[in-house]
Formats: sequence, C-alpha cells, structure tokens
Amino acid sequence: MAAIAKALLPHYQHSGLETNLGRVSFLGARIPAEVEAMARSVRELDKETFRKLLKVTVSALEGKDCKELVKVIAENAKLSDEQLAVLISGMYTLLREALRLPTASLKQEVFKEDLQELRIPEDFIVDFTTVVFGNRQPALEEAIQKQASKLPRIEDFKWRVDVAISTSSLARALQPSILMQLKLSDGSAHRFEVPAGKFQELRYNVALILKEMNDLEKRSVLKIQD
Repeated sequence: MAAIAKALLPHYQHSGLETNLGRVSFLGARIPAEVEAMARSVRELDKETFRKLLKVTVSALEGKDCKELVKVIAENAKLSDEQLAVLISGMYTLLREALRLPTASLKQEVFKEDLQELRIPEDFIVDFTTVVFGNRQPALEEAIQKQASKLPRIEDFKWRVDVAISTSSLARALQPSILMQLKLSDGSAHRFEVPAGKFQELRYNVALILKEMNDLEKRSVLKIQD
C-alpha cells in the first residue's frame, strides 16, 4: 500500500529538519517528502477521518490488505486519490521511522516536539504517540522487522564504463555511462545504465545518507547515556 501511495505523490522537495532546539529530529536530518506533504494536508482533516486513516496505516504496517477499507474512507470523506496518497504514505513513513528506532533512543517528549515542529495538530499528535508508545508497539516493531527481512539482498554486483560512439541522440554521443548488473538473493538479475551525471548524484546522495546515519547514531548514543 505504501508503494502505491508514494507512486501517486506529486514531486516534493526535501527540506532540513533541524529543530528549534538545535537537535536532529527522529526522522533524520532531512524530512521525507511524503511526511512533509502529509503534515500540510492533515491539518484540513476532521478527527474522525484522521483516526480512520491512522487505523488503516497501522494495519498496513502490520502487513494487512486495506484496499477496500481505503475506498470506503475515500468515499465517505470525499478525498481524492492524490489526497489519500499524501496522507497515508506520510503517516506510514512517520510511524515506520519512529518504530524502527530503539525504545531507549526515542522518548515521548522528543517525538511530540518533532511533530509539533511539523505543525501537526495536537489531537493528532496524541494519537500518533499512542501508536508509537502504546500497547501495540512490540507487535508493530516485529511486523516492520519481518517486512524488512523479506527484501532480497545483493549477492553479486558488476559494473563497467561504456562510451557510446554511434547513437541516434547527439547528446549521448561520446558521453560515458556506467553499466551495472545486480544479482539478488531471490535469483533475479537486473541490468541498467546510468549516465555519468546521474552516477555522481547517486554517489553524493549515498554519502549524504551515510552522514545522516552517523549523525543519528551519535544522537542515539547520547540519548541512551541521558
């Protein structure tokens, strides 16, 4: 469901999420696009509709099929497919990221402050907090771990640089590109071509993610010591 919702999302730019208190949010150094979009859209919902969508999102985190229930909510609340995509994918990502963190590294007060920074209504913050820190927390954490373990792993990776000498596009002539081939643990193989410019973007983003992971790890250690 999350993949379908994200596919419907319009393009949103990521922005920084360093809080006014001078620390990094539990969501990381950058706001996921779907969370930022959800935070803007959720302010227009009534409490009943919000809770129905939150219930659907929690069911999706547990791995349940919620397509029919989403249709019913959309019809009753008169929400478009795009609005549903923004709301559900944003809630899904927010809850997933919070539940992935060790219990000792994320406190309720910090979680609430981060949602307040996103300007999510107080009533909705209470409901989000109940999901993340309530009785269903262990079951949700286990479900998320199981879903993550189902993803195939990279078993083999090959690459080479190629230069197109003859091509129908003048823009691509004599431009280097990287040919990559992945073999996954499920037996599938994927081959694709990446222009040099896009490869540099990929390299930059990977380095940025590693830095954010390092920053989050440092923050988690400090929280545990507190």
